Amino acid sequence: MDNLYKLSISEASKLLNKKELSPVDLVNSHLTRIKETEGKLNSFITVLEDTSRKLAIQAEREILSGKWKGDLHGIPIGLKDLYFTKGVTTTIGSEIYKDFIPEYDARVTTNLKEAGAIILGKLQMHEFALGTTSHNPHYGSARNPWNTECVTGGSSGGSGSSVSSGQCMGALGSDTGGSIRIPSALCGIVGMKPTFGRVSRHGVFPLSNSLDTVGPMTRTVEDNAIMLNAIAGHDKNDSYSSKVEVSDFKAYLEKDISKLKIARPSTYFYDVIDKEVLDLIDKACKRFENLGAEVETIDLPILDHTLAISGTILLTEAAELHSENLKTKAALIGDDVKLRLQQGALTSGVEYVKSQRGRTVYNQKINELFETYDILLAPTVPSGAPFIGDDSIDINGTQELIGPLMARLTRPQNITGLPTISIPIGLTSQQLPVGMQLTSPAFQEGILYNVAHQFEKVSTMKNIFPPNQE
Repeated sequence: MDNLYKLSISEASKLLNKKELSPVDLVNSHLTRIKETEGKLNSFITVLEDTSRKLAIQAEREILSGKWKGDLHGIPIGLKDLYFTKGVTTTIGSEIYKDFIPEYDARVTTNLKEAGAIILGKLQMHEFALGTTSHNPHYGSARNPWNTECVTGGSSGGSGSSVSSGQCMGALGSDTGGSIRIPSALCGIVGMKPTFGRVSRHGVFPLSNSLDTVGPMTRTVEDNAIMLNAIAGHDKNDSYSSKVEVSDFKAYLEKDISKLKIARPSTYFYDVIDKEVLDLIDKACKRFENLGAEVETIDLPILDHTLAISGTILLTEAAELHSENLKTKAALIGDDVKLRLQQGALTSGVEYVKSQRGRTVYNQKINELFETYDILLAPTVPSGAPFIGDDSIDINGTQELIGPLMARLTRPQNITGLPTISIPIGLTSQQLPVGMQLTSPAFQEGILYNVAHQFEKVSTMKNIFPPNQE
């Protein structure tokens, strides 16, 4: 029972459904795991110990009476602390909102509860979700389970570390410039940024209204599909919510990928990249070819406009959202986040409109790519996890600033809103995880799960735990 936290969602769900595993034991195992590791990891802002124990007892009664709700019934889940939870503090990683208690649940919080999931608590994050390290001046740094002196990545850092270490079986993050995929890559787990509009953002504190996406973070691809099944779908309370039909994402996992065409851009993603990461990407491409897929290196010069378009839109929209906080509560905002908000506030309306126009052209060029190819492949982060407190990291003899470097390769997919999954592909010589991201046409998350699952089956990184956390 001490090792129940090592089960995947899929494994635990089957045992729960057959009444061979108690939700009470499963939740207790994870609460024990939190107590054992939280002092090192700082993954949580709030742990709902009493509530989760009560819900576990309720889930056990339901399952024993034949009222099994599905794959997430009795499964312990964590929420990034920007998801509204009725009656439970939701800080958004900020001193300003430290006492904010929502009067209602986010739509996805409700979805998870209706599916029978048990919310263990609210997870650490970069303040306002505006950062790539999850170093937080108010709540401390989230720490990477593979090396607790290293960052988790951000902004969903607590989600990454809690899932990687076995504190919870899955978590929700949010992704505006890579905030699901970056910590997933650095913590060695699977992270899905669904198509923009696929999952409701109602009751999720925003950062950038035209870029924000929410999605699941898990230890396996199948677990990720299970979570997206529960939260995807139209929501009338979210004006950005899509009405595109949602299918069972698990149904795609075992399809043949031998006829798929994968595009690997030759530049931008490889302009600044650690040699070890590049080597692991090369090996990943060969694995796809061994699986029968075709991997072709292509030229995609539009990617060079990524940073200008993304940076202008993200910071301008974030500054507008927090304009009142900047005016009246600036002293309560961390220095790094305050500086970025101030930069956004200085952006002119002309610059913003130009960026949105550029975005339209950019998206058109990317979408044309999918007339020939099924998948776009790239590294998720150019390096392994940097050390906490460092401002720069050495990349092949050159010092690169950590903040912009972490999100350099993830921002293109937020501009397009296309679904993108990050999966672990190996470890650096320092035993730090490396991630690869796969992008598909809009609302084709099923093909991403298919390709990622087939890769995972021949990978050594499936459901792997950090050695120092065993």
